[in-house]
Parts: sequence; C-alpha cells; structure tokens
Amino acid sequence: MDINPPQLLSLPGGHIELRDARSGRTNLVDLVAFEIGRTAVTRAEFAATAGCELTDPRTPAHGVTWFEAIDWCNAASEAEGLSPAYVRTGRSVEWNVAADGYRLPTEAEWEHACRAGSVGPHYGPLNEIAWTAKDGAGAPAEVGLKKPNEFGAYDMLGNVWEWCWDYADPARYGDYRVFRGGGWADEAWNVRASVRRGSAPDAGLEDVGFRVARGACGVPVASSGQGWSDEADRCRAKVRGPIPFGWTPLKFGS
Repeated sequence: MDINPPQLLSLPGGHIELRDARSGRTNLVDLVAFEIGRTAVTRAEFAATAGCELTDPRTPAHGVTWFEAIDWCNAASEAEGLSPAYVRTGRSVEWNVAADGYRLPTEAEWEHACRAGSVGPHYGPLNEIAWTAKDGAGAPAEVGLKKPNEFGAYDMLGNVWEWCWDYADPARYGDYRVFRGGGWADEAWNVRASVRRGSAPDAGLEDVGFRVARGACGVPVASSGQGWSDEADRCRAKVRGPIPFGWTPLKFGS
C-alpha cells in the first residue's frame, strides 16, 4: 500500500509534570527522546491507509474513534515495514513499548511536545497559534496555517482535540481514553496545555482527531513507558472507600 507518511519531528527527552485533578497528585515523568507528528494526521494521510473517501485533504482527520486511530497506526506501520505497536483483541489493546511503528503519544509525551519548553497555559498568543471559537469557524482548518511551537509542531492547541494512549480515569470512567488540546469550537479556557478530556474508545467525536508518535521506549515485555504504567492504571481503577455522589464506576480491564 502506498502512503505519504506523516512528517515527524525528533524531540529530545526531558521532564514533564502531570497533575491528576481528582486526586490532587502530581507526577514527574522522565521521557526518553521520541518522534511526534509535525501536524495532526490529515484526511489525506488517513484515507491513504484506511481506504475511505477523501475530502478536504489538508484538514485533520476528525470524527475518528480511538480504536480507529489505533488500527490506522498499525496499518501505517505495516505499510512501511515497521513493527506494529499494538495488539488488539476486541476492545482489549496491548502496547508493545519496544515496537518502532506508529502509535499514539502518551499524555506525558503529548504535553511535553505541546509545551516545547514553555510553562504557561499556551506556547504563544492563542490567536496566533490555535483555531478556537474566537475564529468563528464551523469546521477544522487546514493544518499548519498558524504559528508552530518551539519544537516546530503545529496546532497542538486548537483545531481538533487529539487522542492519547492513556486512560482518562479508570475508577470512574472504565476504558475511556484521553484526548488533549482543544478544538475549533472551544472557548479559550478549554484550549490549554494542561486540559484533559476523555471519552469511550469507540466514540466518534466530530472535533477529535489524532497525532502520531514513534519511538521504542522499553523492552518487549515491559508494561510501562513514557509516563504510562499498566500497574498504575490498575491501581487507579480501584475505588477505595465510599463511592462519591454521582459516580457510576465502570468495569476496567479484563
């Protein structure tokens, strides 16, 4: 299968502090060097591998479920002779952290790539770097039209939200996955480097797309990497004490 692969940026390793708003905990993550897409995966790139109808080729692929993003990563990897990062069995997906193929970034990788060394809510004036509700658009814009961050990544904020590998909150939301960055219809307060949202992995949300990462970060049998840990996921999924009002804990894992 012939495809034009996404353009990737080589990012240095570093440190990023993630905050869990529910528990109030912070987690300092050490990252090894990795690659990430210069832009979100476009409709042209998505169509070339997924075999779907092509319109608006330079806009981000959107309305894509987390499962579709995972499947696309594997198909694109196989097309280029790379090792697929994921093994999927129904709703269960395992990540081989030693694979060199395309994958979704972890939350830690995504925020490191977004901030590009900045410490505020945005990596520049929002009107210069992001498509938001203030622009009055009714759909995503073509990628790369606003200013990039210091790493050279475009549209890390605004335009479309981007799926990440991580679970949103296993204790409350089961297998919901995280997306980051804000979309074209979001107000400024929602388009910040630290904002996280989540939804079911089979939900196709109109303003959610994805950006790929690459880079092995462990050995084949490892169950952690780049800020993610299967053990931590399972620990977070355990509800301790009384269930808070309004919660409906969902089943997590197998």
